[in-house]
Amino acid sequence: MKKIKIITFILTIILITMIAFFGVYVHTQNRMEDKVKGYSYAMDLEGARVIRLKLDSGTRTVIKDGEGKEVKDAEDLTDEELTQKGYTKEEEPYNKDETLNKENYETSKRIIEKRLQELKVNNYTIKLDETNGDIVIELTDNDDTDFVISSLTSMGKFEIVDSQTQEVLMDNNDIKKVDVMYGSTSSTGTAGTSIYLSIEFTKDGAKKLEEISTNYKTEEDEENTDNTTADENTTDENSAADDTSSESEEQAKEITMMIDDEEIMTTSFDEPLRTGTLQLTVGQATSDEKSLTENVQKASGMAIVLDCGNMPLKYSLEGNEYIFSDITDEQLQIVQYVVLAIVAVALIILIIRFKTLGILGVFSYVGLASLFLLVIRYANVILSIEGLFGIGLILILNYIFINSILSKIKKEKDKEIDQINKETYKKFFIRIIPICITVITFTFINWTPISSFGMVMFWGILLMAIYNYIITKNIFKIIENR
Repeated sequence: MKKIKIITFILTIILITMIAFFGVYVHTQNRMEDKVKGYSYAMDLEGARVIRLKLDSGTRTVIKDGEGKEVKDAEDLTDEELTQKGYTKEEEPYNKDETLNKENYETSKRIIEKRLQELKVNNYTIKLDETNGDIVIELTDNDDTDFVISSLTSMGKFEIVDSQTQEVLMDNNDIKKVDVMYGSTSSTGTAGTSIYLSIEFTKDGAKKLEEISTNYKTEEDEENTDNTTADENTTDENSAADDTSSESEEQAKEITMMIDDEEIMTTSFDEPLRTGTLQLTVGQATSDEKSLTENVQKASGMAIVLDCGNMPLKYSLEGNEYIFSDITDEQLQIVQYVVLAIVAVALIILIIRFKTLGILGVFSYVGLASLFLLVIRYANVILSIEGLFGIGLILILNYIFINSILSKIKKEKDKEIDQINKETYKKFFIRIIPICITVITFTFINWTPISSFGMVMFWGILLMAIYNYIITKNIFKIIENR
């Protein structure tokens, strides 16, 4: 039984070590793909994408009536037709001079930062030039970076307007929350998934929506009650009815939903909306994975932009470049080899000092180190230079613990392993309480170098506490009846 336990522990640790250091490769599309999650590196190790946002100096063409109100759907009219209707065409800057101030600069920065947070971008820096409003953002480069960038320049201006008078009926101030929802559809033998943009309005916004959906309700044509008494004058009556119907259609009230002054949809309502929520379909229902992903990404981008509020200024993308890290892969490899060499020498010393006990201690140590490297990957810990230092510190602390318990077992042969482990465990973790308090504090600091170190240490100490109490103790109990 003792041999079976030894073999089981050894094989398990070897398996974990192989996975941690070499990965698990699966044949995928004519290539071997590692299924083990990779490390997440900070910008000081991996480089960064530098995004420069500049205030848009462009203009847009605005058509106004005699009262100075903006007229929509008049872009196709000729200058002569505009003059006949009393319309004038003006070039209006996206950013008016009166809006170019420090307050609006800071508001725009705050909204952009909120978008980055909702986009789950944890590793970034954002700087504002208060003299001209330019914003520079540095963030790690990955598969989602381009999508993130596309969500930064949109103003997020939301409006529901009367299609005829252009009166603004609702705006961003009425929005409470925006989410993305999914729904399955099936008709005529085809099935797919629909993506919805669900806009939840505030209490006042919900009242406005109910009022709008009541006032802009789809009108049904009235039935002609005289159909049963039709005679030779039926043709004239039908003609009059057609004229009435046409006039009714011309007067039908509709609303237009707009985002960043672009028309999203024009519609009326079948019935009053009393839930305070408006759902918009994004794209068409589909079962194609690529199309579905595109619809989800589009809806997610719109949801985050609207959810974070309306930027008072319009920005354009001025620069988008990748900056390499000052630390090269070769330098990181050298550090890795040096650390492995130091660890190897330290483990050999354990074997020389404690013989069989030392060998078991080495297996325990290697098992924790391997498991630790997997934990920081799947816990999405961002590794900075300080984070790498944290890894080294955890390896040192665990070595101290293993050495302490081995020394105690060798000196106090009359005590049971459980008792020795308990005493060593208690003494060790009491001594590192100040470190634990510091580590917990560091994890809440919103600065990558410090938070990286804090998160690495947090998971390392937690793993040491659990692993050594369960695994290390049982490994040494194998030789308890020595």
